[in-house]
Amino acid sequence: MIEIPVELAASQEKYNGAAGKAFIAALPGRAEEFLDRWGLRVTGPSMHGVASLVLPVERAADGVPAALKLQLLDEESEGEPVGLRVWAGDGAVRLLDHDPGTGTMLLERADASRHLSRLGLPGGPADARAAVEILADLLARLVAVPAPEGLRRLGDIADRMLADTPAAAARLGAADAALLRDCAAAVREVVGEPGDRLLHWDLHYDNILAAEREPWLAIDPKPLSGDPGFDLLPALTDLWDGAAPDPAEVRWRFDLLTERVGLDRDRERARAWTLGRVLQNGLWDVEDGEVGLDEGQVVIVGALVGR
Repeated sequence: MIEIPVELAASQEKYNGAAGKAFIAALPGRAEEFLDRWGLRVTGPSMHGVASLVLPVERAADGVPAALKLQLLDEESEGEPVGLRVWAGDGAVRLLDHDPGTGTMLLERADASRHLSRLGLPGGPADARAAVEILADLLARLVAVPAPEGLRRLGDIADRMLADTPAAAARLGAADAALLRDCAAAVREVVGEPGDRLLHWDLHYDNILAAEREPWLAIDPKPLSGDPGFDLLPALTDLWDGAAPDPAEVRWRFDLLTERVGLDRDRERARAWTLGRVLQNGLWDVEDGEVGLDEGQVVIVGALVGR
């Protein structure tokens, strides 16, 4: 029997309600189904994130190590195999097999015990900068290709964010409301040209793992079609060792990212889409009942706009 982590069950119920509970109830049977269908042997304890169960496996036919990922099929997860096929292992784990009906995937195995975040903190700022450089180089490779048809589009997402901003701002204090409106104003300047690159959308340091085929590979994309500037914020929000972001380091990271990704000739555009990502997070926070914006992201906005 496959053990279902209680944390995964709790997060599925919290975020997906009845659909999440049904997904968890079906997981043991679904795991057994795909282990049998794809000829797999489980080789270690199950792992999980907020939304998925991952089983380390190997193919019985040839002993190839892999990871069986089982997840609830939704707007975000349905794009994952599409993006992985386009990247075809260039900077991201390879897709070995996929079931469109359930979203179940068989993936190239990376080292789940060695996240890039572990490189970023031990020695302080120098190691954090090394991790930022690795992330930036991977991101440049991922966004170098055009997005295929059928993915979520940043332009549509941005239109919805702008429509939702007034009501969300009304539920915040004066300072946070003003910042949210400023972020929306920045997005309004660029929304007419949302871009067409294949974005990972969630490239933070825990979504980059050490691997054998390459030193580091990206995992767990939530692909969409859009401007690469919308992919920069996760690199700015993490690796602060529990402290608030340092404005000077935020600016260093932003400059490095824009240079490596090829956005340095239009940093204002990159800045606007980065503020768009803060806007997206802020809208989600308000929807979840938060009464203020994330303090770290407020610092990041200040660092980028000179407040």
